[in-house]
Amino acid sequence: MALNLREKQSECITRMLNLNAGGTANEEVYKILIYDRFCQDILSPLIHVKDLRKHGVTLYFLIDKDRKPVHDVPALYFVQSTHLNLQRIIADASNSLYDSFHLNFSSSIPRPLLEDLASGTINSDSIERISKVHDQYLEFVTLEDNLFSLAYKNCYLQLNDPSAGDKEIEEIIEKIVSGLFCVLATLAVVPIIRCPRGGPAEMVASLLDQRLRDHLLAKNNLFSEGGNFTSSFQRPILCLFDRNFELSVAIQHDFRYRPLVHDVLGLRLNRLSVQGEKGGMKSFELDRSDPFWMANWSLEFPEVAVEIEAQLNKYKKDVEEVNKRTGGNSGAEFDGTDLVGNTKHLMNAVNSLPELTERKQVIDKHTNIATALLGEIKERSLDSYAKKENDMMVRGVMDRNELIGALKGKGTKVDKLRFTIMYLISTESLPQSEVEMIETALRESEVDTTAFQYVKKIKSLNVSLASANSASRSNIVDWAEKLYGQSISAVTAGVKNLLSSDHQLALSRTVEALMEGKPNPEIDSYIIFDPRAPKSSSGMSSSHLKGPFKEAIVFMIGGGNYVEYGSLQELANRQQPVKHVIYGTTEILTGGEFIEQLALLGQKMGLGTSVTPPAH
Repeated sequence: MALNLREKQSECITRMLNLNAGGTANEEVYKILIYDRFCQDILSPLIHVKDLRKHGVTLYFLIDKDRKPVHDVPALYFVQSTHLNLQRIIADASNSLYDSFHLNFSSSIPRPLLEDLASGTINSDSIERISKVHDQYLEFVTLEDNLFSLAYKNCYLQLNDPSAGDKEIEEIIEKIVSGLFCVLATLAVVPIIRCPRGGPAEMVASLLDQRLRDHLLAKNNLFSEGGNFTSSFQRPILCLFDRNFELSVAIQHDFRYRPLVHDVLGLRLNRLSVQGEKGGMKSFELDRSDPFWMANWSLEFPEVAVEIEAQLNKYKKDVEEVNKRTGGNSGAEFDGTDLVGNTKHLMNAVNSLPELTERKQVIDKHTNIATALLGEIKERSLDSYAKKENDMMVRGVMDRNELIGALKGKGTKVDKLRFTIMYLISTESLPQSEVEMIETALRESEVDTTAFQYVKKIKSLNVSLASANSASRSNIVDWAEKLYGQSISAVTAGVKNLLSSDHQLALSRTVEALMEGKPNPEIDSYIIFDPRAPKSSSGMSSSHLKGPFKEAIVFMIGGGNYVEYGSLQELANRQQPVKHVIYGTTEILTGGEFIEQLALLGQKMGLGTSVTPPAH
């Protein structure tokens, strides 16, 4: 059976809501749910309020809100293991807010905090109220069956910060490894790990390998169930990448439905708000319960508009059909047989009403979303930006007059900035005069050029890297001595890591090669870790470690997006037989949000104009 992260995490949450007892929900046990904001985000895409009621949850509160005592009811806490949360739990217990406390930590609670909890509750004479303490290993947000995020903000900025010391970098890597360990524990799989040499990807891979090894030594480890696969169910491959592997995807404008909805309307935790017809804001959910969204997210926007029209016409036709059947035969004499026939039609009509109503709601929802998108597209010429950027990436060149024309045309300041950075990335060598001309044009449009300057600086570093021999190159790239953050290895790799004519991203091409397991110069240098193998043989090229693999988990360090997710799902679906790819990232970013991080890095390096980074 294919790995399904959403299903697995939902099962864990259901078990937790049943006070970690097996079996089905016990309606008799009414309980109160207390969570922090991070765990609220974990629950939000997976479980609705009505589902909470099914599991006997009658009240739910944020931990930092003042709460009144509720007696004779157990309290279920689902929080991160932080000092602040622990102090709050101790205070709640000592104030006898609830009869019993079932504590669930989103990851694992460190020993010192556990000791603080014990001493705090003993001192306040409330330790008998603590019924159970559980490590849940659920510290990640699952948005779809094959999509997750660690919800780790500004990770790219922190990793590439020129002032970051070794200790800060180690803390960031530790946090990412902890999140990935939770994902693997939830799936109950120990994967083969592959990553490019150098940079954060190798650091995460190495520490994760060590963490898994240490954990597997324990007798009752999290992977003992379902972890030892028979030959029919092979272990998955975990492919780790750093955002610098393919920077362009985080910046470019895309014209497909899901990336467009995310980038323009700010889809967050599968929800978004758009302006309604009467001026108020309307909130919508976009998840697997919406058949139109699931069927059409990968289409270009004009095709989505056509599909909405088609669905609306089909709906009108079906309503007409129902009306026709239940309208009776006007003018005909009334007899018993007609009554029986008509009653049957009425019954069918009544039965089809819920389905028709639901269809109409979905059509109305997507009409609202498409209208909001269309307004932004027209106002900002988003179709033009997406097309021009795509052409640039395929051809690697663009007429400078066309470029300047676009900068003087429609679009927000961030749109123009993203467009020029895409031009900078896609053009292999740019004369200094042309770069200055672009910067002048940006300033004339009152655009803060800091992010542009940052990418320009990294690109010039990368050029010197490309010309260096392999020995000196490894010295330049050496993580500990990095000068301006890790070099953007894919920015100037010319055609290699740019969009090919079939629009397949470099990430998808590399993942495909890693899953195939055939010799390939692009991935031959990638490191292999097998946490189940003896330490001495890890990193060796044993044949079983090379694949082929049926399942992959792809993780992007430093921010991912729906463009990459879509590309990987298309890759999995076109394989014969169909393969399975889960995509995860430290955080899901819009192009504007990523540009903000680039601008802040530019400021830290003293580049560009010292204005606050552009809002998006």
